[in-house]
Amino acid sequence: MDALTINEAAETTGWSPRMLRYVERVGLLEPKRSAAGYRLYGPAELQRLRTLRELLDEHDIGLSDLAFALRLRRDGELRQATDAWFEAEAQRPEDVSSSDWLRFEQTKHERLLAALARRIPTPTPETV
Repeated sequence: MDALTINEAAETTGWSPRMLRYVERVGLLEPKRSAAGYRLYGPAELQRLRTLRELLDEHDIGLSDLAFALRLRRDGELRQATDAWFEAEAQRPEDVSSSDWLRFEQTKHERLLAALARRIPTPTPETV
């Protein structure tokens, strides 16, 4: 079988080996593997990489955009949640007056950010 290694495919296509691994990890392309486990890129994979670049360029999107589109296609629950979010309209909680709604939402955001900050470790000089 005629095929290129990841480094040869990267050189041929202009994608870096790191990006080729990302493309595989997010499910946009699955190269065949050698008996030793090396990625092998044949003509079909090279064509998919070429048309992938054309798609991204034509629609001015990034790989992560397309990876998310693929995830939406595969994950019905995520697709439903996303559709519901797009269709939903903001509604003031019944127990919050119109004049307090802005402060209410600000407080909710502050609490969310504080909870997130507690989950993420603070960088130290050793980890920076």
